[in-house]
Amino acid sequence: MDVVKAVLEKHQKELDKYKPITVEKHLECRLDVGTLLITDPNDFDDRQLKENREEYLAALTRDNTQLLVNAIWELSTERVDESIVAKLPEPTTILPRLRKVPGPRPLTKWEKFAKEKGIVKKKKDKKTYDETLDKWVPTYGFKRAEAEKEKEWVMEVPQNVDPNTDMFQKKVDLRNEKVAKNEIQRMKNIVRARKIDMPRSGYLGPEAASSNQLLTALTVAKSSTASVGKFQDKLPKEKEARGLGIKELIPGAKRKASHITDQPEKEANLDLIKSVLNKKPKLDVEKAISMQKRDDRLAREAEAGQQPAKKGSKKGGGKGSRKAVGKKPKGNRGQRAPGKKLQTGRKRR
Repeated sequence: MDVVKAVLEKHQKELDKYKPITVEKHLECRLDVGTLLITDPNDFDDRQLKENREEYLAALTRDNTQLLVNAIWELSTERVDESIVAKLPEPTTILPRLRKVPGPRPLTKWEKFAKEKGIVKKKKDKKTYDETLDKWVPTYGFKRAEAEKEKEWVMEVPQNVDPNTDMFQKKVDLRNEKVAKNEIQRMKNIVRARKIDMPRSGYLGPEAASSNQLLTALTVAKSSTASVGKFQDKLPKEKEARGLGIKELIPGAKRKASHITDQPEKEANLDLIKSVLNKKPKLDVEKAISMQKRDDRLAREAEAGQQPAKKGSKKGGGKGSRKAVGKKPKGNRGQRAPGKKLQTGRKRR
């Protein structure tokens, strides 16, 4: 009996792996097969959600996916390359978009011209027969260039051209010019499609000057006059170039300060005339006061009979008087009290 019970349990576990395709819901789910979307309006079972959350959500997801697959199998099917394909209907759910739906690509200048004139582009063959080389040559690619070199191994120099001119290099330069012209035209088509204002000079590549370089060039050009840019008019909201190495570029920046100032010319000339015609000496009030104080001090010392003390002289003092000592020596040179005999050896009592 134990063996039979074990076999039945094993069979039951295998059956549990394959659940039935029929799913019962209290409320019917809303299906949008066009976008492969299913919306389940039924409420969650709080008890099962708290007890075993992962298994409950996995079972719920499996049931909703089964409903969506059942709806897909109800559609009309067809066989494509040994595969059964279902044709989805138009979606009914409107999904929000961050950006607007992209419109058709605008026509280039050549495409617009070809459409107006009715020019139809013909598809070229991958290889063409070259009678000069007597073989088939690729229409495009590097092998095409190799075939051209093999075919044009010699080139004639026209009479109106210098005999030393390299015609092969001239042909390469002409081809590079055409490539650059096509690149400019391609960039113009992109600018025209995006409706961006473009300068009349055309597309400015990476070799064009930046705004800082143009500002530096403008500052240097304005400072290249005889007045070092003093009388140059400024544009509205014009800025001066700043940074390392800009002053060295300005001519005359390392010279002395310019004699030209913001003071009007008439006032500057009047000040110059006044300084020349005015012969009265200038009076320094602070210097005069210091000199007067010095004379008064000397007069008071003469009246009191005091003379300046000599260096190293001693004064007798009373009780508690302090002896005059010299300045503290520097670097162990000299004595603290000049004239005083130093005591050597151990002092005895």
